[in-house]
Amino acid sequence: MDRERRVPIMTSTNKRFINDKHSLVTEALDGMVALGGGNALARLDGYPHIKVVTRAQLDPSKVAVISGGGAGHEPAHAGFVGRGLLSAAVCGEVFASPSVEAVYAGIMAVTGDAGCVLIVKNYTGDRLNFGLAAERARAQGKRVQTVLIADDIAIPGSAQPRGVAGTLFVHKIAGHLAEQGADLDVVADAAQAAAGEIWSLGVSLETCSIPGQPAPTRLASDETELGLGIHGEPGVETIPIQPVGSIVALIVDRLAASLPTGDHRYAALINNLGAVPPIEMSLIAHEILRSKLGPALELVIGPAPLMTSLDMNGFSLSLLRLDELRRAALSSACAPAAWRAPVVPAPALELRPLPAKPARDAVAPSSNDRVERGLAALLHRLVDMQAELDALDAKIGDGDTGSTFATAARAIQARAGQLPYARPDQLLAALGEILGEAMGGSSGVLMSIFCTAAGQAYGRGLGWAAAASEGVARIQDYGGARLGDRTMIDALVPGFAALIASGDLSQAAAAAREGAERTANMPLAKAGRAAYLSAPVLAGVPDPGAVAVAAAFEAVRDALTNPPA
Repeated sequence: MDRERRVPIMTSTNKRFINDKHSLVTEALDGMVALGGGNALARLDGYPHIKVVTRAQLDPSKVAVISGGGAGHEPAHAGFVGRGLLSAAVCGEVFASPSVEAVYAGIMAVTGDAGCVLIVKNYTGDRLNFGLAAERARAQGKRVQTVLIADDIAIPGSAQPRGVAGTLFVHKIAGHLAEQGADLDVVADAAQAAAGEIWSLGVSLETCSIPGQPAPTRLASDETELGLGIHGEPGVETIPIQPVGSIVALIVDRLAASLPTGDHRYAALINNLGAVPPIEMSLIAHEILRSKLGPALELVIGPAPLMTSLDMNGFSLSLLRLDELRRAALSSACAPAAWRAPVVPAPALELRPLPAKPARDAVAPSSNDRVERGLAALLHRLVDMQAELDALDAKIGDGDTGSTFATAARAIQARAGQLPYARPDQLLAALGEILGEAMGGSSGVLMSIFCTAAGQAYGRGLGWAAAASEGVARIQDYGGARLGDRTMIDALVPGFAALIASGDLSQAAAAAREGAERTANMPLAKAGRAAYLSAPVLAGVPDPGAVAVAAAFEAVRDALTNPPA
């Protein structure tokens, strides 16, 4: 297929029943919590940056089970909070990982002496945010174990398979064992073992449309997309549209090739990705049951919207190899409405206080004209570029890079008068904390790591450029990206290297811009969400994060080399 047909074509039709895209997730969560009925729910009082739904009543003697991720997958994840399933769900904005601060708040709110299990889908942002939050919670004495889900078989031989709808099997198994009073090791080991024996694959007739953005399409009217992601990522391949029996047979063949040999029994989860009508989902289930895998299917969950992708017109099939423990866990009663009929709404919304944060030394605001001008210019540039970066990201991702950076910039602008500009080490630490709370996604946690590490380096006596370079090194350590991997590292590394070598902001900005432009000619990404995309999709499109970094260098250069009269 030629590349032009795979590049999203923006149309004007994207009607939504929403008030404002910025408040969509918080308002929807409040509605869900209020309708919890007998499955009484609460949320932490931390809107808008901390969106955590918990059970209203928790038993601290039992292991807590926590999951989460970006919104847009409803009823996952918050819809599965309740007795016999999750203790809490940590929610991000649409298709964006929740912040480290939000995950940490969720852990501290529901974890007692028995400890907790974090169930994390295999995406860079989720791994980083949940992982750093787990480390922080362990530092406060909490017992935390993490289970990583990587059930998507769409990309054969992938080093980082995605976590998709099969995650729900693990929610149920861990929740069942925790409800039975099993200890932390038993719950975590069973969950991890199950995660290793789940296989999932999805197909769609059309991708999803994100609230507040033009509706995209990349498929012709006679095409179907196989092996796509739950965030609207392009599929592994396109196939001609055909009778659903033929599509199901193809999915079954791909799944069967991944299954272990032998006479095993399986549970099937038939998942509506958002917009498939019920009559078609029933037909899909019919075809699955009469496929060659049908005789091996002992338990079937669905067909139902369980882990959706907004309004995606597609479905996925997940298989779990059964044993006695898993049979019992999947069949046990649980409270969440996503698994049961509707119930009477709760009479009132219960708010729970945020867990107390560790005490921190107070930092007094201070002034430094040069630092203030440079930071203000950088923030202003990122806010101005929101639409441009979103449009660029929409060509290869979910179209939120500009919104992510602009949200972070606005959060810093809101606290600009409280920052210690005369103390760079304290300033960088403060910026790292703000980014960790407000930015979300993998970019947010990486930039938080950058600021935190750079601040510590400055405090040890390094200058601005050298300290920033140490921050970049920590990003590479934690995020795994290297120069040439088609990420923002391709602008950060040459920019700060030029600054150290020359001390000249103009040379640094030029090097960062050159690095960003080089990403357009890199055939494959080796880190981040773009790593799941093929070379034709990426061709000619620079990495949006690298473009944002280059613009930030240029904004600081313009502000400091051309000061106001």
